[in-house]
Amino acid sequence: MGPHPAVAAIRLAVRRVLTDILDDHGRAPGRALHERPPSPLVLVACSGGADSMALASALAFEAPRLGVRAGGVTVDHGLQAGSDLRAAEVASRLRELGLDPVESAAVTVGRGGGPEAAARDARYAALDAAAERHGATAVLLGHTRDDQAETVLLGLARGSGIRSLSGMAAVSGADGRYRRPFLQLDRQTARKACMVQSLPVWDDPHNADPAYTRSRLRHEGLPALEKALGKGVVEALARTAQLSRDDADALDAWAGRAEAGVRDADGRLECAALHDLPPAVRRRVLRRAAIEAGAPAGSLFARHIEEVDRLITGWRGQGAINLPGRVVARRQGGRLVIRQG
Repeated sequence: MGPHPAVAAIRLAVRRVLTDILDDHGRAPGRALHERPPSPLVLVACSGGADSMALASALAFEAPRLGVRAGGVTVDHGLQAGSDLRAAEVASRLRELGLDPVESAAVTVGRGGGPEAAARDARYAALDAAAERHGATAVLLGHTRDDQAETVLLGLARGSGIRSLSGMAAVSGADGRYRRPFLQLDRQTARKACMVQSLPVWDDPHNADPAYTRSRLRHEGLPALEKALGKGVVEALARTAQLSRDDADALDAWAGRAEAGVRDADGRLECAALHDLPPAVRRRVLRRAAIEAGAPAGSLFARHIEEVDRLITGWRGQGAINLPGRVVARRQGGRLVIRQG
């Protein structure tokens, strides 16, 4: 008799991702076709919650069967009393699963961008450092379809365009470091897999704290939507994320090609050529130009780009537009100049 359906589902999801990682690893630049690549190391980021514990168990099961080395990292954010003891306990559970190397990384959470963003930034910095230290090919993250639905709704509330509706990518980070095997699986499947395998899980109290936006969305917003619209809301939002990502990727590629055609011999942007572009493409060109000039991407919002866009589409002799990072956009003699002031 085979494994429980929930266990089979998480293992299949991880097997597919590990196979992709092996394929990418085998095609690394500079390696001869006949040369056997070394066994890659894949780390799992584990908080001790159901999603990441299920992911760790599936990695521990599948990795040896595919010739992949498997390790784990748990991050201690230091936001609760006893968090160091919890992190040590999670690390111990990962070792019991057979993962090696395993480490607990303590971080200091700043205050920039709000508590959720600050914790996320600290966590990814620690995961990046661990991957570099151990020479890991990839880090697996336990985000589920439910997390994806929440991310899409948060993006919708920000009103910052189609890219914010595309949610989390299955592959992201430098050189595709971060992989999310569970984006097509629901949270309940991961929890069920832990239960049938008798894996202890830790429920982070922050996930139920109404002070956090995502927590309110999880416990109040999504249930209200499901009550009004039916149980297919999570699946529909996750599907929206993939469709939006495909569209956003296509528009980004179009903007990349269009950019060369709107610059003059000195590299300045020609307003007339910009005006002829579709709005979605033009705004992407403007955003890229602002980032190249030094505007931080994370601080550059849709309203900033709309103001710059009006220098092209609603020119009435208005003055310069100030952008984040001390970048200034102004129109000069039919050209758009974006540079640090």
